[in-house]
Amino acid sequence: MHHRAGFNLSRLIQSPPSDPDSILFLPGGLFLHPDETFSPNFLAVVPSKTRSGRCFSKTVRFGGRRGGLFLSVSLSDGNEGYVRESGDDLGQNGNKGSAEEETVVFEKEKGSGAMNTTKHLWSGAVAAMVSRTFVAPLERLKLEYIVRGEQKNLFELIKTIAESQGLRGFWKGNFVNILRTAPFKAINFYAYDTYRNHLVKLSGNEESTNFERFLAGAAAGITATLLCLPMDTIRTKMVAPGGEALGGVIGVFRHMVQTEGFFSLYKGLLPSIVSMAPSGAVFYGVYDILKSAYLHSPEGRERLRHMKQEGDKLNALEQMELGTIRTLLYGAIAGCCSEAATYPFEVVRRQLQMQVRANKLSAVATCAKIVEQGGVPALYAGLIPSLLQVLPSAAISYFVYEFMKILLKVESS
Repeated sequence: MHHRAGFNLSRLIQSPPSDPDSILFLPGGLFLHPDETFSPNFLAVVPSKTRSGRCFSKTVRFGGRRGGLFLSVSLSDGNEGYVRESGDDLGQNGNKGSAEEETVVFEKEKGSGAMNTTKHLWSGAVAAMVSRTFVAPLERLKLEYIVRGEQKNLFELIKTIAESQGLRGFWKGNFVNILRTAPFKAINFYAYDTYRNHLVKLSGNEESTNFERFLAGAAAGITATLLCLPMDTIRTKMVAPGGEALGGVIGVFRHMVQTEGFFSLYKGLLPSIVSMAPSGAVFYGVYDILKSAYLHSPEGRERLRHMKQEGDKLNALEQMELGTIRTLLYGAIAGCCSEAATYPFEVVRRQLQMQVRANKLSAVATCAKIVEQGGVPALYAGLIPSLLQVLPSAAISYFVYEFMKILLKVESS
């Protein structure tokens, strides 16, 4: 009989009302036999969220009674938190008995789940698409210096490309670059935020420390590299001498797999990881440190207070915590520091990707060969056009990323 009653009660509690947004919760309870045990899993039959997305707290009271136990379950809108407290409660005949009250508040989902993850990834992907397309000509110049070993000065190289390939020549390989950088940046940004938030939870701090920022950035760089290196290798092969004859992305992929094996797509993996770990650490760490310093300054606190007061009255640009100019500036500084710190690794990685199996060298041997042929400055070949490319690219990338997170209403995990 008790099992039957419990079954009917659970069905009653789970039955959705005709209008979920206008729920009235009435006080009530259930008398239980003293010999019966009460499973905490009973709470599972009480839904904490309606179809409309509203979340409620469940307050459960267990009181000692003459002749039985009294269970009271009430639902109400609540604040975030978890409270458990003990006290006295009146029995059936007015006698005081021990009572235990447990309040479990189910926090409203803050953008968690697949939808928020998708929006977060899209924010990073769009940032990469916009920034890479904007700086594609500078990226092309950088590759000419690194891959082809171009010796002309910058203005002569620009003139040569314009005369031989026209204006479209500066965007050569940009589509493949977007295919590579969009998922790379999407994973990078998302992984950084995820790793950083987990590190904060593990440490119990209210805010990330500088060490946690650098560690999260390094881990994010390694994660994105492992997932996206094959497309980067294909793009490098395409812009190399003779790459045009292989027939685009599919042709280069087929050629490399057939002639050198599948793992040839991961050429330069070790120097890539070695370069991306510090690169990600510096890129995300420096930006986050600059951002945190500003938000803790009097001007930053005042801006946050103003944004909180205005609320939904502000547009997406006005909702950016750093503002437009400061977001672009901090992004550019972070990108410049990251590029300068790790550029030699980039040069070695590109050279490794160009090697064929017959005369393949190790990363250390490749680095030694580069220094032997051109000295230490050879490790920084193309740094100037690279910095000219990174400064606007990093600035635009961070700006678009922050803007898209606001536009898509991405919640922090």
